[in-house]
Amino acid sequence: MSIDLLKFFKATNPGQTINIANPDDRKYYIDFSTVRGGRIIEELKDNITLFSANEPSCDLLTGHIGCGKSTELLLLKAKLEEEGFHVVYFESTEDLEMVDVDIADVLLAIARRISQSLENIAIGEPQGLKRLLKRTAELLQTEYDLSEVELGSKIPGGNEVKVKADNKGTLSLAFGIGKITAKARADSGLRQRLNQYLGPQKADLLAAINQELIEPAIAQLQKQNKKGLVVIVDELERIEGTTKNWGTSQQEYIFIDQAEYLQKFNCHVVYTMPLALKFADAYGRLIQRYPEEPKVLPMVQVQQIDGSDCEAGIALMRQMVLARALPEIDPEERLKQINDIFDHPDSLDRLCRVTGGHVRDLLKLLLSWLKKDIKKGQLTRETLESLIRRRRNDMTLHIDDQEWALLRQVRQRKKVSGDYGYQKLIHSRLVFEYRDREESWFDINPILADAEELRIEN
Repeated sequence: MSIDLLKFFKATNPGQTINIANPDDRKYYIDFSTVRGGRIIEELKDNITLFSANEPSCDLLTGHIGCGKSTELLLLKAKLEEEGFHVVYFESTEDLEMVDVDIADVLLAIARRISQSLENIAIGEPQGLKRLLKRTAELLQTEYDLSEVELGSKIPGGNEVKVKADNKGTLSLAFGIGKITAKARADSGLRQRLNQYLGPQKADLLAAINQELIEPAIAQLQKQNKKGLVVIVDELERIEGTTKNWGTSQQEYIFIDQAEYLQKFNCHVVYTMPLALKFADAYGRLIQRYPEEPKVLPMVQVQQIDGSDCEAGIALMRQMVLARALPEIDPEERLKQINDIFDHPDSLDRLCRVTGGHVRDLLKLLLSWLKKDIKKGQLTRETLESLIRRRRNDMTLHIDDQEWALLRQVRQRKKVSGDYGYQKLIHSRLVFEYRDREESWFDINPILADAEELRIEN
């Protein structure tokens, strides 16, 4: 069977999130839950549909950037919609400036996305929310051009406001919030003034969002036989670890100091959280402020704690690669085609092992491999090893002696602590976390395995 390597290449975009609700995407989805320590998405779904069915809930999900959280959250969205929930999913990087985030920014982003998603529902005019935001725009008008901002014009002849621009050009609440936040995102001075004004009023802002948006929306959704409203805020784990003026890290400020406000939405909310917080000294305070500890999406387990292969994990990673090349055929049939794509089955297994179960890293390396060998008609081990060496060299350029010492310790002990050095190693994807039957352990990124510096004795 002839393999179309160019089509394979186009299906291997590491920046493309698989949306399980899309039939074309569904062909590429691989369920890794059996080699990730548990069914994390099922646990999140149960928290919403079973344990907190009739009351608001708040859950946190964390893991390495690129490990597959967005794909799993879109799976959660699809499952919740099957259960009868209205789900608002959005990537917070489209709304927030991740180097400078305040709690008011998060509240406004959620309000905008909720109102934007309810395009077919007429709710009572959110007068208090409009009034607060109008005062905000007027306050800042003297220094910034906010003349374009209009907040949800009333529909002629009625007391309701559509949460979307109608065919007569009525401007929505979402449109008005979007105008303010877009300008603030592009202008640090405006962003600072906006948060100085809204920060002290965050309780009023949240109350208005609950009473004038969320509660009326849920009432209307229930009339449509919906079970409730769920908001999934993805990519909030990308908030930078910069330090606020008063000395607290931005991540701790949002997720710990402002935990009360993140949890006070009168609906179900799921946030992604920076993995670094799990290893921070403040983690104890974090878990005290939420009803449950954050769920962790670890690496796909491709090796055991003793360094031997995890055959089940490697088998699933094989299928992830082969599904991109042969999405239309049965998994068992795909295995028979390996020699039509790779010079040897071991070459594919080498790719699965060396990327350590990190989904996006594997796809990035595979994409580079395809670029190099696409004209050969087959992917060769020689090219892969060359790419591995190049990637290792790029990674080692930024590792100092102290970090090499920590990496040697991780390799030997399979543990990390909450020290800043370990946090940096994890953030830089030099160290990966694995879980096996709820037991957590750590190891170095396998790309580094042959680095000379790891052979140096302590």
